[in-house]
Amino acid sequence: MFRKAAVTTVSNGSYLQGQANGRLPSMDSGQPAQEGKVVLKKKVTLLRGISIIIGTIIGAGIFISPKGILKNTGSVGMSLTVWTACGILSLFGALCYAELGTCIKKSGGHYTYILEAFGPLPAFVRVWVELLIIRPAATAVISLAFGRYILEPFFMQCEIPELAIKLITAVGITLVMVLNSTSVSWSARIQIFLTFCKLVAILIIIVPGVIQLIKGETQHFKNAFAGNDASVTRLPLAFYSGMYAYSGWFYLNFVTEEVENPEKNIPLAICISMIIVTVGYVLTNVAYFTTISAGELLLSKAVAVTFAERLMGNFSLAVPVFVALSCFGSMNGGIFAVSRMFFVASREGHLPEILSMIHVRKHTPLPAVIVLHPLTMIMLFNGDLYSLLNFLSFARWLFIGLVVAGLIYLRYKRPDMPRPFKVPLFIPALFSFTCLFMVALSLYSDPVNTGIGFAITLTGVPAYYLFIVWDKKPKWFRKLLGK
Repeated sequence: MFRKAAVTTVSNGSYLQGQANGRLPSMDSGQPAQEGKVVLKKKVTLLRGISIIIGTIIGAGIFISPKGILKNTGSVGMSLTVWTACGILSLFGALCYAELGTCIKKSGGHYTYILEAFGPLPAFVRVWVELLIIRPAATAVISLAFGRYILEPFFMQCEIPELAIKLITAVGITLVMVLNSTSVSWSARIQIFLTFCKLVAILIIIVPGVIQLIKGETQHFKNAFAGNDASVTRLPLAFYSGMYAYSGWFYLNFVTEEVENPEKNIPLAICISMIIVTVGYVLTNVAYFTTISAGELLLSKAVAVTFAERLMGNFSLAVPVFVALSCFGSMNGGIFAVSRMFFVASREGHLPEILSMIHVRKHTPLPAVIVLHPLTMIMLFNGDLYSLLNFLSFARWLFIGLVVAGLIYLRYKRPDMPRPFKVPLFIPALFSFTCLFMVALSLYSDPVNTGIGFAITLTGVPAYYLFIVWDKKPKWFRKLLGK
């Protein structure tokens, strides 16, 4: 049923034998792909790449409660400025990943780039935290939003039972896992459809907002930069919320080996997606303020629903459905991409060997997909998910900052590396500084939760020496690891 995957060369995206010590194959390797091996096929076109990025970035946040930025900026004008600035800054980060994706043509995203630039220990810590905590918790959180909003039209007059939300959420998670285990093509096609639904949902908000502007409903934009509590010291926290809302632009790099013509399609998909998302986010927030005041927005639990109820009447019932579809798209895109990180980490000897196996007929990394299912279910029914994400939210930006710093390092370490797409040096310098600044800020502003997250991340260090470096493991222990 399964076969061990062959491993890729960087030059042509076909597969070579991986190395157990955690280093990537030589960048100038001329070895041909091993014949007769089952491989992941190149089925991610430009359109599918765009749908992966947009479909993963746009989740529930823009529809439910974009009040984190407004709360920390204190004014309508400054909040719109931060939304725009975060979009531009995210574009800078995405362009850095576009360069990395075109010169290191291996899947795995953060893990692969850290491995190439800084070696196996930090790369292992990254995949360790992602597998055990971050991805299961993040999937469970977005899935709970899916469960709540898919049930919303059936419980208009009363509170939705928590057990019902968790049960429908479990069904949604299982459905996404089955879809990604069964077919890459169908997973990509459904992602395109769900991305279309997200964009329709945003247009449903933007178009009435533009009509309101034409009618002269601009009272909430008067004195736009005047607000109560517009403290400069809280602006970094607003940027933190904004960058979280835009996060997801890096997921196409997790599936580089499956992208058709990556030198062209990765930069194009990233640029097109980020422009669409940034324009959509800013216009959506403008639309909100044509109907809802800043104070009302801060009090609303679901801004899009409040907006729709005021302008659309009965049609507002469609908004929860679109939010649920948006969440499902984020679930699908995230699992599709992150399973490739586990696949590559296993191929490099950092995770059990079974995770680098591919289904013979379906050509999907089935074990790397389904390993997330039990962990996500445990998080869903037992974990304090939001606290857990608060503990580890800094880890995402720490490692993304490290990846982009690695791009600068590789410019000097390997100046002769082929770079079909190259960004000006100030872009990675500015972006990596911003990421590391946000990490330092979180250590200062919330030392308890961030300290717990830092401690959880550091457990990857002894795990690396126990599972990877220690050579004299007992026989039963080696069997457990699949070695």
